[in-house]
Amino acid sequence: TMKVLSTALLLLVGSASAFSPSPSSFGIRPLSPLGAKTVDRASNDGEIVDRSLRGIDSSNASASDPTSGPRPALIRNNADEVWVPQRARPRRNRKSAAVRSMVRENIVTPANFIYPLFIHEDGPENVPIESMPGCQRHTLESMLREVGEAMEQGVGTFVLFPKVPDALKTNLGVEAYNPEGIVPRAVAMIKEKYPEAVVTTDVALDPYSDQGHDGIVENGKILNDATIAQLCKQAVCQARAGADIVAPSDMMDGRVGAIRDALDAEGFVDVSILAYTAKYASAYYGPFRDALDSHPGFGDKKTYQQDPANGREALVEATLDAAEGADMLMVKPGMPYLDVIRRLKDHSDLPIAAYHVSGEYAMIKAACERGWLDEKDVVLETLTCFKRAGADIILTYYAKQAAIWLNEDGLY
Repeated sequence: TMKVLSTALLLLVGSASAFSPSPSSFGIRPLSPLGAKTVDRASNDGEIVDRSLRGIDSSNASASDPTSGPRPALIRNNADEVWVPQRARPRRNRKSAAVRSMVRENIVTPANFIYPLFIHEDGPENVPIESMPGCQRHTLESMLREVGEAMEQGVGTFVLFPKVPDALKTNLGVEAYNPEGIVPRAVAMIKEKYPEAVVTTDVALDPYSDQGHDGIVENGKILNDATIAQLCKQAVCQARAGADIVAPSDMMDGRVGAIRDALDAEGFVDVSILAYTAKYASAYYGPFRDALDSHPGFGDKKTYQQDPANGREALVEATLDAAEGADMLMVKPGMPYLDVIRRLKDHSDLPIAAYHVSGEYAMIKAACERGWLDEKDVVLETLTCFKRAGADIILTYYAKQAAIWLNEDGLY
């Protein structure tokens, strides 16, 4: 009986061997002996790698061989090279600069930028902003030169932020709609010299307020509707000066609709509204407030700007702003709020803007000054991230410099 069982077992093993798939069954050459010839290929730096990887661990007996054993992690191809039998390889679309450019999903161009410019009349010289290296408060003559240089690089849209003398600041912010004020004159100067430039103006009271807030203050409270009355006057004044876009950044409820009606009533139906839709009560604004000398005189802005913890609330604001006549919706800050940019992009058919704010700019500058980051690479990656998240428009203090880099590299 034992002899019969042994014979049967041998026959069974032999049959299994006859029907077991071999490497050649899959079009794979059987394993070559150690040291077999393989196809050598040269890498870009001239180093030749034997892709069989045979013999490289001869001095390390404990090294595992991922091509051997009953369940090998890799096998070998017809050239005896180690091989992962995977048809789909996403790296094929990254193999060269030409291929990467061909399949790139998001491209940033200078035309996507809005360039913020700080302006002042405190003296005949530009004033560097210490917390924003590379930025300065421009005289009006310097502002014109900066606009011209940026336009040569393909940047066509600008937004103006004034540093207003303390003597002109009041709780009602009446200087905001003075037709002889710095902003209306600056707008007119740009439109006269560069009529093709798109000039955007900030609509808010904080640069003109002796309280440092975006609205009229009464007993420590920011008045909503009274503030909107002043904002309507400000927007109309700016439109009369030649502004192409007004950008209410105040976050008062209902201000977009009121400003739209005020503009239309005065015949400015073609002046666009870029609404600061999701403007958060963020800690990233400090350097900007240094630039304008507009830090809040008391408290904070949490009763009118959004809570950084809230994402869905931005959709409420977006729905209201769109219904009230906004032409574009903005998220501010930018990088920490990429999720909000995406939410608005998915929620609305209007163009979405992202504000790469002063704190984000200052952090990049600080790290690059210490040699911790490559400024050009980080900036261009950051701007591309805004586009990937869904931004059509990017407000950035790097606008001119980024445009120079893009032009130098031929990236658009």
